Amino acid sequence: MAVKIRLTRMGKKKTPFYRIVVADERARRDGAPIDTIGYYNPMTDPADIKIDAEKATKWLDNGAQPTETVRSLLKKNEIIK
Repeated sequence: MAVKIRLTRMGKKKTPFYRIVVADERARRDGAPIDTIGYYNPMTDPADIKIDAEKATKWLDNGAQPTETVRSLLKKNEIIK
């Protein structure tokens, strides 16, 4: 089973925010996640990003692959280099 760290869209129309989740890559975008490790709100200035570094590191060590957007968020929070 391939595991991805990706974004799940939440919020109302035209006011999105995203949860950063660990999910099976075959699951739907808004399907049931394995674990929730943080959130990202691009509507605030500056964008609000909160990631549980301990959980993220654990999943990355176990082989989970982040998407490009999540990879950039992890770099901003200095979880990966």
